[in-house]
Amino acid sequence: MKYPFPFSAIVGQEEMKQAIILTAIDPSIGGVLVFGDRGTGKSTAVRALASLLPSIKVANGCPYNCTELGTKCPYCMEKKPTELIEKKTPVIDLPLGATEDRVLGALDLEAALVEGKKSFEPGLLARANKGFLYIDEVNLLEDHIVDLLLDVAASGENLVEREGLSIRHEAKFVLVGSGNPEEGELRPQLLDRFGLSVEVSSPKDVNQRVEVVKRRDAFETNYDEFISKWQLEDTKIREKILTARKMITKIKTEDSIIQDCAKLCLALGADGLRGELTLLRATRSLAAFNGDRDVTQAHLKEIAISALRHRLRRDPLDEAGSTIRVQNIISEVIG
Repeated sequence: MKYPFPFSAIVGQEEMKQAIILTAIDPSIGGVLVFGDRGTGKSTAVRALASLLPSIKVANGCPYNCTELGTKCPYCMEKKPTELIEKKTPVIDLPLGATEDRVLGALDLEAALVEGKKSFEPGLLARANKGFLYIDEVNLLEDHIVDLLLDVAASGENLVEREGLSIRHEAKFVLVGSGNPEEGELRPQLLDRFGLSVEVSSPKDVNQRVEVVKRRDAFETNYDEFISKWQLEDTKIREKILTARKMITKIKTEDSIIQDCAKLCLALGADGLRGELTLLRATRSLAAFNGDRDVTQAHLKEIAISALRHRLRRDPLDEAGSTIRVQNIISEVIG
């Protein structure tokens, strides 16, 4: 089995790596959007995510990743599996050209033709349940697929009614998207579904660029040695993620931190309350990952840009970028 490029071997791009790790600790943060130049490691980082995630226990044979026996999913109701088995947390790619049937699921034509019975063939949303759904070039995704994702993301369920079938199954996943802003903007409704937004750019430092090239070359020419070295580092990150997951419920968050979250969102004019909730969850995850028992303003300031830069209302008269605007508000509100 060939492993993807190790997560820990990615040079630089600290904000992107931090956002991915925090989402792995607490999926309720709502996923990660990574926008930036081509060739900056966006897809590499997301595909390396699978190696950081701990395994999950699912019903044996269940294509919907049910984590409890006796659930009412289409498979478990019919097959009644009797044991839970360990499985890697799914990280599923959603290709740009995927059809509605491929995403939602559809009638199993082979079973219909060979056996003469109607049965449901689960789609990508079923495979991504309890895991991550990755969309490369997310800003080029077709509008009707975006609408489907928004419906499912809001309800946590996928309902398919077609060809005489009526199927409902759980579809709770973390959305991860990447893209190049030069190729088009993201619809506001979908943009709002991402918890954290990260901007990446090509390294400006010569030494850093050289190190990127050297590591990629070593991965391609001396694969076994390179993987054995960096998998140890990935294991350390995975252990920290597991520790943070256990610790996160014990993290103390003072009311003053929540007030700071609300003040920041108000000052930025963010719509709704997703900004405050994301900030709270992300700062708590950061504290847990760092091994801290209390959430502090330092945690809040460190993650606020990632949580809020994509929630700003557009101001055509303001030439400053969203990152600068958030930084200025943080300085004014928190200091």
